[in-house]
Amino acid sequence: MKPLGRKAYGSIGHLPGSRMGPADHHVHEGQGIICTTKARDKHDRIIVTEKLDGSNVAVAKHHGSIIALGRSGYLAKTSPFEQHHLFGDWVMANAERFHAILEEGDRINGEWMAQAHGTRYALPHEPFVIFDMMTDGKRWPWDKIRLMALNAGLTTARVLSDGGPFSIESALAAISVSGHGAIDPVEGAVWRVERKGVPDFLAKYVRPEKVDGCYLPEITGGDAVWNWRP
Repeated sequence: MKPLGRKAYGSIGHLPGSRMGPADHHVHEGQGIICTTKARDKHDRIIVTEKLDGSNVAVAKHHGSIIALGRSGYLAKTSPFEQHHLFGDWVMANAERFHAILEEGDRINGEWMAQAHGTRYALPHEPFVIFDMMTDGKRWPWDKIRLMALNAGLTTARVLSDGGPFSIESALAAISVSGHGAIDPVEGAVWRVERKGVPDFLAKYVRPEKVDGCYLPEITGGDAVWNWRP
């Protein structure tokens, strides 16, 4: 069963020109313009972060306990993959840090970067990187996320731009060097639009030449490639 009764994280729409999979979708044309070209007015704030290439996971406070989840909402420890068992172990080892910042119904969404998927990393920080936080499905403002992460000594996705619209070309230039130790080219960026301090929508861009999962043993038939192991 899914402890929260839902997925831990949904899907983010793509900007024009982004490489898409069969189940992906584009954001509305107007949303793309807000992200990259022209804001609606002074109340739009566009925060652009480096897109990470690991496993989408979550940490939640549920019935007073800290639990580790995969993106689909199942307990990490029930996954058939070793990387998610390592995540569950890591969360339990750091449970007090999460207890200190999470209230009942809160959850942290982040990237578990222990195993290389399509990008290898020489990580300069812990293998868990936060890109979102929610309470019962309601997204937190970015400033609150960064403050909570700072208080717990946790890492957030590197900010490429914070303010007005940020073009895809500017984002590609900004990710020519990774803030998270990527050895291979960074796969893209994520646009987060807040309006009057309230999260409105997200969008992403993935480089067309990006190959998903090229280091995964399920695809290569070889051994797993690890960015981090305990």
